[in-house]
Amino acid sequence: MKKLLLGNEAVARGLYEAGCRVASSYPGTPSTEITEFIATYDEIKSEWAPNEKVACEVAFGAAVAGARSFCAMKHVGLNVAADPLFTSSYTGVNAGMVIIVADDPGMHSSQNEQDSRHYAKGSKIMMLEPSDSEECLKFSKMAFELSERFDTPVLLRLTTRVSHSRSLADVGERVDGGLKAYEKNPQKYVMVPANAKVKHVEVEKRILEQIEFCEKEAVEIGLNTVEYNSKKIGVITSGITYTYAKEALGDNASYLKLGCVYPLPEKLIKDFCNECETVYVLEELDDYIETHCKKIGVNVIGKEVFTLLGEYSQGLIKKVILKEEAKSVTADVNIPPRPPVLCAGCPHRGLFYALKRLNVTVSGDIGCYTLGVAKPLGMMDTVLCMGGSVSGLHGRNLADPEKANKSVAVIGDSTFIHSGITGLIDIAYNNTNSVTIILDNSITGMTGHQQNPTTGKNIKGDPATAVSLEKLCEAVGIKNVFVVDPYDLKETEDTIKNALSLNEAAVVISRRPCALLKTVKHKPALKVDKDKCKSCKACMKIGCPAISMKDGKAQIDFTQCLGCGVCEQLCKFDAICE
Repeated sequence: MKKLLLGNEAVARGLYEAGCRVASSYPGTPSTEITEFIATYDEIKSEWAPNEKVACEVAFGAAVAGARSFCAMKHVGLNVAADPLFTSSYTGVNAGMVIIVADDPGMHSSQNEQDSRHYAKGSKIMMLEPSDSEECLKFSKMAFELSERFDTPVLLRLTTRVSHSRSLADVGERVDGGLKAYEKNPQKYVMVPANAKVKHVEVEKRILEQIEFCEKEAVEIGLNTVEYNSKKIGVITSGITYTYAKEALGDNASYLKLGCVYPLPEKLIKDFCNECETVYVLEELDDYIETHCKKIGVNVIGKEVFTLLGEYSQGLIKKVILKEEAKSVTADVNIPPRPPVLCAGCPHRGLFYALKRLNVTVSGDIGCYTLGVAKPLGMMDTVLCMGGSVSGLHGRNLADPEKANKSVAVIGDSTFIHSGITGLIDIAYNNTNSVTIILDNSITGMTGHQQNPTTGKNIKGDPATAVSLEKLCEAVGIKNVFVVDPYDLKETEDTIKNALSLNEAAVVISRRPCALLKTVKHKPALKVDKDKCKSCKACMKIGCPAISMKDGKAQIDFTQCLGCGVCEQLCKFDAICE
């Protein structure tokens, strides 16, 4: 039966049909929906893990125990999971294990562009890459089969456009092979040096077997495909760029679509290139396939005419290869930019306003609160990676202790659990006067309201153990732990000011649920008394999208205002009221 499925939904369906039994992930756009869809299948034990490393280790443990398992993450999450990833290549698996990574060309919601195909090559783990929802479902099932056949985890690589686009997919029934028997085998699973040396030999042998598979059998089962049309132009590609190329070039080109991007075949590529006059390699991000082609002595055209940056398009491909300008429609109006901003009623707004009044340096982190960098707040000095704010502040204060009372770190509740705890331990253990502010909005906000270990609910919304941030901070050695409501500007500012004056490590927990949570009840929208408004624009200093100036007076959009009262505290003339 055909269904119109989101790419991520199709992956989840494929995992379900293949008999997946255990799923563990950390949310990260564009991969998040895979695990959310998986959680709707009661046959699969699913969870949000504290971070990607834990998720990968959970999936590995389940696979060794005999259950088909998977974990999903975005590209930067694979960095976090790299430690178990590389060694699991040596140990192999018992039941199938699939690791899904979603890259983000164009950086729609990421701090860098990263090509995860290098991880496949580096860890020597087979990687598949679908180009649409049909292949998302098909390749997910195939990944389990190949994992068990070659005794290895298998990586499935998506990109934003594949994850978040819809196309038809052939939906089938679940086939659960049950729990495979586990047999104790320290030589296989215990990677002390003596065992690892033997296993490395097996890994290299496995790669040769996989290359042989990619040359012929992968073509027979539709994993790698060859399509001959006009042989004046040949295109070697994979993933979403295959779809772009087909739309841009049609029958004007022949295509070698590589559904398996590691390991890459040799003879298949050479045979295809011998049939075509001019061969282009189309791949977003790095020259991964192109480098392989040139290494095996094949003359192809790649990054000398295509960019290493961002996403490709049908228009770009047509322009470069066919020398045709794509048709476009333009509007004769100047559309103002609409950069992302903190939502109306966002609890982080009051916190950042207090930090601005205190004129501190802010070591920032990954989350919706990163938008505190935007004007008029402008309170974010650095953002590196998940958890980097806390350890980054520690490093800053080691380097320049005289300014420790003018520097803070901000980190969300989910991000703190993910990788901020160890940084806080470093602060306590090595004793710097560092003030860490945990922005506890009671949810994992940026990726769409997923539960986390602090919320008291699991992935299905059932009651779960909730981590107490206060007790956790005290347990790692922080003596000064304060809790504030960021809607109360004076309390927030005074508490942070006090924490900075202590000359020892402190944590301030800024606690107020995300304004967009369905469980949060809002007050009536506020109004502006235009007779009292003096046009001082003090209310504009918090950058709330519900507040604007019209005819020289402040006005509040009642369709956006949630009645948080932050702007009311800024008005000295009592012009803002219910």
